[in-house]
Amino acid sequence: MTDHNYESGRLNLPFVGISTFAKKTYQGDWDNIEADVAILGAPYDFGTQFRAGARFGPRGVREASTLFSFGHGGAYDHEDDATYLDEDVRIVDIGDADIIHTDTEQSHKNIQYGVKKILDSKALPVVIGGDHSVNIPIINAFSDEAPFHIIQIDAHLDFVDIRHGVKYGHGNPMRRAIEKPYVTGLTQIGIRNVSSTAREGYVDARTMGSDIISVRQQRKLGAIKTIERISGNKKVYVTIDIDAFCPSIAPGTGTPSHGGFLYYEVLEMLQEISKKHEVIGIDLVEVAPDYDQSGSTSILAAQLLMNFIGFIFHNK
Repeated sequence: MTDHNYESGRLNLPFVGISTFAKKTYQGDWDNIEADVAILGAPYDFGTQFRAGARFGPRGVREASTLFSFGHGGAYDHEDDATYLDEDVRIVDIGDADIIHTDTEQSHKNIQYGVKKILDSKALPVVIGGDHSVNIPIINAFSDEAPFHIIQIDAHLDFVDIRHGVKYGHGNPMRRAIEKPYVTGLTQIGIRNVSSTAREGYVDARTMGSDIISVRQQRKLGAIKTIERISGNKKVYVTIDIDAFCPSIAPGTGTPSHGGFLYYEVLEMLQEISKKHEVIGIDLVEVAPDYDQSGSTSILAAQLLMNFIGFIFHNK
């Protein structure tokens, strides 16, 4: 009889099992979230002005994340000589907020409820959208938290006030955020080309405390100097729209905008944010998997989130 000398337990390859985020434990009891990080899906895309499909973003990013679940006790980065996301970082996936078709108000309330449960548990909320309007209920959930700064990485300013009566679509979230007394300011990075916001929106954004940086301006500054524009040591919330990236590497989104970032340009900013500031929440939105049959957009999103979470806890 051949001795195969099996290691104990299961090999658990990426294509085996159930697709929770990074194959972490599913916690369906939101009153018992005992973790450092809690993943929440927000599969809502009724706020879109062009192509829908981001409702499948949480499912797509979760499936892609299983690629990075097969490892050896964390993710070793030879350039940093550091192991990120070791077993000491407790991550749970709490599933999705319930979405009621055509009902923005109740769907947003359900997202807000999930984020508030995460905050009450003292875990770091990481929300996978959904379109960018899901940021509105997320920020609402922080009403009892200490004041914080928002860093937005995005192609579009998303600073529309009201357009044809719409206040809670995916062109409105940063305007709704800056209205909150507990949001101290905005840094909006990657904004370019024809945006979702007219000129007066840019004037309003700057007047209300926003620093707007295009892709070309960021490339001249570099990652470190870009993040140095956010003075002091702040509590920061980071919202990432996948269309911040060039559609040549991230075509799976509803409103692609050419001229965007490449992977390391964003990753290096996130690493710098984790060194200089306290990250209190993250969302990654607008992944619409059906527009990218290769799956690379979902893989990019999953890889970005896992690295960012790793940076945050490593740099604590």
